[in-house]
Amino acid sequence: GANGLLGQKLIAATCKSDTIQVIGTGRGPDRNPAGPHQYRTLDVTDRKAVLSTVAEVAPDAIINTAAMTQVDQCETDREACWEQNVGAVGHLIEACHPIDCHLIHLSTDFIFDGTAGPYPEDAEPNPLSYYGESKLASERLLEESSIDYAIVRTVLVYGIVPDMSRSNIILWVKKNLEGRQSIKVVNDQWRSPTLAEDLAQGCLLIAQQRATGVYNVSGKDLLTPYDMAVATATFFGLDMSTMEEADGSIFQQTARRPARTGFILDKARKQLGYEPRSFKEGLAIVQRQLAELMVD
Repeated sequence: GANGLLGQKLIAATCKSDTIQVIGTGRGPDRNPAGPHQYRTLDVTDRKAVLSTVAEVAPDAIINTAAMTQVDQCETDREACWEQNVGAVGHLIEACHPIDCHLIHLSTDFIFDGTAGPYPEDAEPNPLSYYGESKLASERLLEESSIDYAIVRTVLVYGIVPDMSRSNIILWVKKNLEGRQSIKVVNDQWRSPTLAEDLAQGCLLIAQQRATGVYNVSGKDLLTPYDMAVATATFFGLDMSTMEEADGSIFQQTARRPARTGFILDKARKQLGYEPRSFKEGLAIVQRQLAELMVD
């Protein structure tokens, strides 16, 4: 998943290290800026390709950021969802076993039903969507395996990379309000939005400490999308007169969403030294990166 948002942030975070050698993999050509990292084309749903690549490289750790995350698409294309989110993890586990490789796997708050958030690591999962079911199934594969693994659960990741194939709530709000477009934003769902840089740092802390088990690695603020939109508009000095609060029932979505998630971060703080930035601090980072992209 080196071409995705988190993958690019991981490569950026390690590019100045003298002690970490990074090999990114993904479908298609490398979309990361030129740097000291290596890159190989790899489809993680291809078992033979995964086994041969991992055997050849023999990494100390693999951070699996590849996933099918479009929740509604997962609901309608279940075969592709399962192949990407579960089958690929099985291939990685098989590849890691003979070389004692530490597998760090990204999971989601969508394994929960949203009735009791924010959640600790030992809360009982109850996914509402097929996407959530697939991610929970991938966790179970790791738990049943004999390899060293860490499961990194996160929430609503946001950030900026030069080649943005998908938008996020900050960019969506900013673009629409700047264009005087009317938008409706949900006010009855709660999340802990996670800056991609913070998530990358959490993954690297786990890799460097070879930590095992389940870790919540997310933002620390529990906000509704409407809260995030107001914070974004306020930060960028945008007119909010075309923005309206709405409850989730007005949106026709194929998959059900949990109402209130978010994570309790005590374990990651104490064991890893993880400390995320506030949503306002994250907005400042996004603003700076947008300005840099404009200059480039």
